[in-house]
Amino acid sequence: MTYHLPAGEAADGPYAVDVTPESAGWGYSSLRVVRLPPGGSHTFDSGESEWIVLPLSGGCTVRATDESGEDTFELTGREGVFAGVTDFAYVPREARTTLTSSGGGRFALTGARCTRRLPARYGPASEVPVELRGTGTCSRQVNNFAAAGTFACDRLIAVEVLTPGGNWSSFPPHKHDEHRPGEESVLEEIYYFEFADHAGIPGLGYQRVSPSGRGGGTDVLAEVRDGDVVLIPDGWHGPSMAVPGHHMYYLNVMAGPEAERAWLISDHPGHAWIRDTWPEQPVDPRLPLYTAPERSA
Repeated sequence: MTYHLPAGEAADGPYAVDVTPESAGWGYSSLRVVRLPPGGSHTFDSGESEWIVLPLSGGCTVRATDESGEDTFELTGREGVFAGVTDFAYVPREARTTLTSSGGGRFALTGARCTRRLPARYGPASEVPVELRGTGTCSRQVNNFAAAGTFACDRLIAVEVLTPGGNWSSFPPHKHDEHRPGEESVLEEIYYFEFADHAGIPGLGYQRVSPSGRGGGTDVLAEVRDGDVVLIPDGWHGPSMAVPGHHMYYLNVMAGPEAERAWLISDHPGHAWIRDTWPEQPVDPRLPLYTAPERSA
């Protein structure tokens, strides 16, 4: 199994990225990225999965149809992942969804196989919790648009992480590949990367995944660039390293077999001590790169 998929290797049909449970060799998590030209549209069937339509750049209209009727959501979107928090739309399993974009753009479809059928809903950008995690060179920003406890899904958990150039995120290394009630949950995870360029020079970073002794013992040390994907069925993951001068973005998609939808992790015992140093250091002053817009009255 190849766990690092450079840009283009996970492409299929209309999708620049198409990671399914079948292609990943696991049971739940999916990610698609579709590019639409101005005036373009794309239709997909949910099947057994719930999905969130998340604009990476541009805006779109989302129309979800099922046996109970039709829901339509206008997504304002954003210029790009380093420009601001975006609104999004949730569409349930067993629905047909059409995206239409007058100006064109790129749209992530984050998915998870599920059993419950929840209603289609709109997620305003103003209600996305923006968290600053870590301090010093471990500082990063997390847009918790579909974190457990912030937006209702059956199994899907999805967040965006922005790491300033030169910083390390997903650190200390952590894992979620064992069922230990109240301490750790089993979650398959997808990382999708984008980078800020500088004077036209593309950015890059590095991603480490090391065996935890569970399952197949995933082992990855990858140089990652725009559009790359890393699959994490198990193992300690982190750090995610942004080279100096280039901010790193990654979209995390998680799902698994647990009855409770929760992100419960275990830190690597050799590196967990780094958390104790965080109160002694300030958060990187470059953060937040942006905040969620104010809620309208």
